[in-house]
Amino acid sequence: MNQSPSRPSVLFVCVHNAGRSQMGAAFLTRLGQDRIEVRSAGSAPADAVNPSVAEAMREVGIDISAETPKVLTVEAVQASDIVITMGCGDACPYFPGKRYLDWTLDDPAGQGVAAVRPIRDQIEQRVRGLLDELGIPAEG
Repeated sequence: MNQSPSRPSVLFVCVHNAGRSQMGAAFLTRLGQDRIEVRSAGSAPADAVNPSVAEAMREVGIDISAETPKVLTVEAVQASDIVITMGCGDACPYFPGKRYLDWTLDDPAGQGVAAVRPIRDQIEQRVRGLLDELGIPAEG
């Protein structure tokens, strides 16, 4: 896949790929539209997206209930311009020339929707900041 510089690629990584990284990917997909390529993965993916996370995202009009947690691969990292780890101390393969960001966020695992909402809102703000930095206007 040829990446043009006008369409950067971002990979969100957390351990289970069931909460934070799914929210990050969903917000970036929604706000960046087709101007950015988005992936998410986990080092030890869960069987399904966290139900509280899916509910919190549904409240802001984004349905991630059909997403499937994916395993982190070297290929996914190689194919990404920016790799965002999400406060879980993940050992991520390192490749020179990639930009790595670590977003320290509370883990929504085992939390109810009320605890997930502030995490969701922090992720949305960070995604909007990333789009600003990349010079991509946020849609919606």
